[in-house]
Amino acid sequence: MDGRQWRSIIEGAQAGDRRALDELVAGWLPLVHNIVGRALNGHADVDDVVQETMLRAVDHLGSLRDPDSFRSWLVAITMRQIRERSRRRTAEPLADGAGEQAAVFAELTVLRLQLEGQRREVAQAVRWLDDEDRQLLSLWWLEVAGELTRRELAAAVGISRQHAAVRVQRTKQRLEIARDIVRALDGHHPGAGNTPCPDLRLVTARWDGRPDSVWRKRLARHIRGCAYCSGAREAVVPAERLLVGIALVPLPVGFTLSLAFGGKTAVAATSVGWSAKVLGLLTKPAVPVTAGATLAAGGLYVVTRAPDDPSPGLAAPTAASTARPPSGRTGAPSASATPSPSPSASPSPSPSKTRVQLYGTVVDAVDSAPAASALPAALPRRAEKGVTATGAPATGLTHRGETVTLSGQGYFRVRWQVLPQQRTGALLMPTWTGLSDKLFHVASGGGHRMDDVQSGSTDGTTWMGGPSVGYAVLPSGTQQMWQNEYFWIDGTVTLHQNEGPADYNLFVQTSTWDKVTEDVRTGPAQGVIRYGLVRDNGEDTAPVPQYLTRSTPADPATVSPRSQVTS
Repeated sequence: MDGRQWRSIIEGAQAGDRRALDELVAGWLPLVHNIVGRALNGHADVDDVVQETMLRAVDHLGSLRDPDSFRSWLVAITMRQIRERSRRRTAEPLADGAGEQAAVFAELTVLRLQLEGQRREVAQAVRWLDDEDRQLLSLWWLEVAGELTRRELAAAVGISRQHAAVRVQRTKQRLEIARDIVRALDGHHPGAGNTPCPDLRLVTARWDGRPDSVWRKRLARHIRGCAYCSGAREAVVPAERLLVGIALVPLPVGFTLSLAFGGKTAVAATSVGWSAKVLGLLTKPAVPVTAGATLAAGGLYVVTRAPDDPSPGLAAPTAASTARPPSGRTGAPSASATPSPSPSASPSPSPSKTRVQLYGTVVDAVDSAPAASALPAALPRRAEKGVTATGAPATGLTHRGETVTLSGQGYFRVRWQVLPQQRTGALLMPTWTGLSDKLFHVASGGGHRMDDVQSGSTDGTTWMGGPSVGYAVLPSGTQQMWQNEYFWIDGTVTLHQNEGPADYNLFVQTSTWDKVTEDVRTGPAQGVIRYGLVRDNGEDTAPVPQYLTRSTPADPATVSPRSQVTS
C-alpha cells in the first residue's frame, strides 16, 4: 500500500466523510493486524491492541498534516501501542493459554498463506524470538516485502537509520538461530530421512512445548555442538528472500473492527478522554471485513472481481505476496502458488469495459535459461530509421521516478544493474507507459542472466545478490532479466524507473540490428557465461515488454504485473 494513493480518502475522512473513514480503516486494518500479531506473538491481546491503534488513529486523524505520510504515521502509532501494551503486561504472569495463542498466529500464517518448506519454518521461528526482536521483525518483514521503507522502520522504532541497520542485522542473526531450532525439532536433516536427532530427544524430555528464551538458549547450544543437527544448516535460503514471499495474513472471515473499542460505552469512553468525534463514531455501525472480499498483494482490501471487470482504482500491486526467488538456487522455495502464464498466452484483458484488439504475446512469464553453449536463433531484421532518447539523466535511471522517452523506429538497449549490496528486498519492475504504435522485446544479451552465478564466486552469488548481502527478488511470474535487454520501437514510449525497496539502475542506449546480433552471438567461447537469446519472430505477434500499457497512470509503479496494451 502506498499512502499517496489514499490522499483523497484520507482528506475525506479528515473532513468527516463517514464512507471515506470506513474505507480508510478497512484498507489499512490488515497492515496493523499483521504488525501487532507478529510483534505480540499472537497473544490474546492482539485484537485489543489493533482496536486501540485504529481508534487512536481515527481520534488523531485531524492532526495529520500531510496525508502522504499516513503510512509512516499509522505504523508509528501501532508501535507505540505495542510498547504501551508491553509496559502494562511486564509485571503480569503469563496467562494460561498464551503459548497456544502464539501458536495460533504462527499457524494462521502457515495455513492461511499456504506456506511450505523454509517459508513455513521462518513463520514458525518467530515464536522463538524475544518481544523486542519480534517487534522489529514485524516491521522488517514489511520492509523486505516493499510495504515499508527503512526510514519508516527507523521512525517507528524511534532510532536512526544507521542504528536500525544494526538492530535489523542482530534480529536476523537471532532469527536464523530460531530457524535452526525449528528445523532440528522437525527433524529436517539432509540424508537423515527427516528423523529427529536422538540426543535432542533427551534434551527436550522435560520441555513443555512452549518456546521461551531459556529453551532457545539450551536448544541453540545443543545444535552448535551437534554434528547431526548442525547439518540442517546446509542449503538454507536467507530469510529476506523467504520473507518477500510471505504476504500479510488475511483477516479471519467475519472479523469486525469495532470502533466502540471492544463494546465500551460512551460513558466509559468519556472517562478516558476520547474526543467528541470518536464518541460520535461509537454510535455508528462497525467496519465489516466480509467474506466477499479479498486481500490484494500487500494487504490492500479490494472487492473480488471477475477478470473482465474494471480494475479497482486503489489496487496497487506490490511484490509482497507474489515474490519469486532467483531461479536455480539450492533450497529455494517454489516460485508461486498460482501458475504462471505460458509464454504464448494472450495478454491480460484490458481494464476498460470495451475489449480492444491486442498485439504481441506476453513476456511476463517465467522462462528457463538456455544452455550456455546454445546459439540463439537468427534475429529478424526490422526497419531502422533511428531512435532518440530524451529525458534520461546522464548517469542513467538510478532513482525512482526517473524516466526516459524513446521515439522513432529502430532498436535500443536497456542495461540492468542490480545493487543488492546497497538495498535488498522485493524488486519493483520498471514500467512502460504512454505507448503510441508498437513496441517489441526482441532479444536478451550481455553474456549472462541476472540470476547467473558470477564468475569467481565461491558462495553462489549472482547479479541478484548472495548469502552475504541478501537478494533482490522478482515478483512472481516475472521473466528474469538479462544484463542487456533489447527492444524495437515504431512510435513513442516512456520507460519509468520504479526502484524500491530493492536498489537497481537502468541504462538506456540506442542500438542497431548489427549491435544486437553481435551481442547475442557472443558466448562462452569469447569469455562470457552464455550466449544471448532471440525473442523476436519478425511478426506482430512478437513479445511485448513486461508491464506495458498505453495509458499513463499517476504512479507507474501501480501498473498491473501483466503486459497490457489498451487503447
